[in-house]
Amino acid sequence: MNTANQNSPAAGNDKKFLVVIAILSITIPVVVAMLFFMPKEGSNAVDVSFLPTLHAILNSMTACLLVVGYYNIRKGNIKVHRTAMASAFGLSAIFLVSYVTYHFLGERTIYGGDGYLKLFYYFILLTHIVLAVVIVPLVLLSVYFALSEQFTRHRRISRWTFPIWLYVAVTGVLVYIMISPYYT
Repeated sequence: MNTANQNSPAAGNDKKFLVVIAILSITIPVVVAMLFFMPKEGSNAVDVSFLPTLHAILNSMTACLLVVGYYNIRKGNIKVHRTAMASAFGLSAIFLVSYVTYHFLGERTIYGGDGYLKLFYYFILLTHIVLAVVIVPLVLLSVYFALSEQFTRHRRISRWTFPIWLYVAVTGVLVYIMISPYYT
């Protein structure tokens, strides 16, 4: 376990990485939000209509890997835990790049349901969006603490990261299922 004090080289290294994590935690949600408000110029030459389905697949796989990782750490199988969590992180990174690409090139889809289903959809969508912003620094901190072998800090932050990340992955699939009939 790395128990560096504030004056050690490891603490300086922590500070550098924590600054990078803070910058990414702000930049990623801001860039994604900006994409929603950018005007779209007519039809695009690139067909990105397949990406929402890919996003649902990536989110499904991420959710499964999170559960596998959690199960294996509870059983003490650190190697499988690391592999599952690294794979979940990788899929989430691919998802993020694909999501940004889709919202940069694709047209916005509006949910067409009504009544209680519409309320449920927007509740799930709103909580999904808010927690997707929250999860960025939590995942980055969890990964950093694991890679830097600060396992006490890793466990402490991962207690929050896991359920929120799982919720975001599962609700991403649910949002896709509910809005998919309205894609044009």
